[in-house]
Amino acid sequence: MPQRILVTGAAGFLGSHLCDALLAKGNTVIGVDNLCTGNTNNLKHLAAESKFSFIEQDICNAFDPGKVDFIFNFASPASPIDYTRLGVETLFVGSTGTINTLDLAKKYDAGYLHASTSECYGDPLVHPQVETYWGNVNPIGPRSVYDEAKRFSEAVVMAYHRYYGVNTHLVRIFNTYGPRLQVNDGRVISNFMAQALRGEPLTIYGDGSQTRSFCYVSDLIEGIVLLADSEEHLPVNIGNPDEWTILECAQEVLAVTGAKTEIISKPLPQDDPTRRRPDITKAKTLLGWEPKVSLRQGLENSLQYFKDCVK
Repeated sequence: MPQRILVTGAAGFLGSHLCDALLAKGNTVIGVDNLCTGNTNNLKHLAAESKFSFIEQDICNAFDPGKVDFIFNFASPASPIDYTRLGVETLFVGSTGTINTLDLAKKYDAGYLHASTSECYGDPLVHPQVETYWGNVNPIGPRSVYDEAKRFSEAVVMAYHRYYGVNTHLVRIFNTYGPRLQVNDGRVISNFMAQALRGEPLTIYGDGSQTRSFCYVSDLIEGIVLLADSEEHLPVNIGNPDEWTILECAQEVLAVTGAKTEIISKPLPQDDPTRRRPDITKAKTLLGWEPKVSLRQGLENSLQYFKDCVK
């Protein structure tokens, strides 16, 4: 049965793709974003969509869109460049903003899914990362504004479930890429694609041996929608378990773009995780979900978008 759904962070990379998926299922979607990192260009294809509406709003300020059946909370700066630039705002949206949206879910007896992150694991001492691992996080380092905002969000989401009976869900999102990813956001794929298409050297940090696991956006959104329909309240990893070194990823980008440029190295940022790979056993078992799109295919799917961005 179609629902009236609120999506915060709707003008962002993941939020906009989530709006598309929810509308495709016949739902009515209210998108909310204060546009501090989101971009209305990500939603311009929905301008004539009668079941979609957009509100420019900071969720740290109380608001009420009327009765909703479900809330997806995706509001937060998410790239290192953005959350270090907007450190205090990131902490507020993870705390006050999350509480405000949980209050709406409580008021309207709505389902609630919060977008958490693999950064809750910090620089992990357990590999691959399972949901029961508590993490290895520097609570006062430069990345802490994001890591601790998300860890607090998880705590308050679980509190609203335990104390108020709100039907909550927590997804821990691992590195994701695809069309609508900001070109200048400092993340691995966007950096490499933009540099390659501009004919610039690809920049790796350290010796490039640190690893990441890259999930194509359509796979991620599919997993999130399945989780929202589930009875699971504890965190669930959604990501691609294929593990790549940063150097290997750079080589894949060169292969897909056909760029003939060099790879150069810069110093490793403080607290940069050395390894990142999700254990998705829980998602496979509970949701019947696993990613389908390989890194090479996902890069090929994203190529035209990045070409358009760097013209």
